[in-house]
Amino acid sequence: MAFAPSEEPVALKILVAGGFGVGKTTLVGAISEIRPLRTEEVLSDRGVGVDDVDGVEGKTTTTVAMDFGRITIREGLVVYLFGTPGQERFWFMWDELSYGALGAVVLADTRRLTDCFPSIDYFEQRGTPFIVAVNCFDGADKHEPDDVRVALDLDPEVPVLLCDVRRRASAKVVLVTLVEHALKTLTAAQSK
Repeated sequence: MAFAPSEEPVALKILVAGGFGVGKTTLVGAISEIRPLRTEEVLSDRGVGVDDVDGVEGKTTTTVAMDFGRITIREGLVVYLFGTPGQERFWFMWDELSYGALGAVVLADTRRLTDCFPSIDYFEQRGTPFIVAVNCFDGADKHEPDDVRVALDLDPEVPVLLCDVRRRASAKVVLVTLVEHALKTLTAAQSK
């Protein structure tokens, strides 16, 4: 189906959130059709004692503003991806980044599962549809999605899935799951 010139183009905004070092930048880079805008900076002495690198000791950079990517679904339908910064000192930017978002992917790392609680709380408090995508890191213990759901105390309707954000196909499944969940959530809310 071609985009008719009289139709308004549609842009969907999706946030990618989660703790420090969970794979937000990697997800945006794996799926974006453009070279992603990245605001990565080398970890510095200023982060010592502030940034918890337990479990991600090899991480040498961090996002200080956001990541940005784009996916064209078809003419007139574009998805914009915004990766949020993971550290608490950058959370002040989240309100601006989340404005107008269809929903959010909360990436989780089972080695540091509690790091995704602030993202979950943020989206729950604002009524933003979200899913939890467990990024399966090499060498990390694998856990079933239902076990992760229980550990995070998520409502049954919040999708939880396993993924490898380095793989484009896996990142695509994550985004499709979010869009389907957001549409279902928004449709249910409108019918009340």
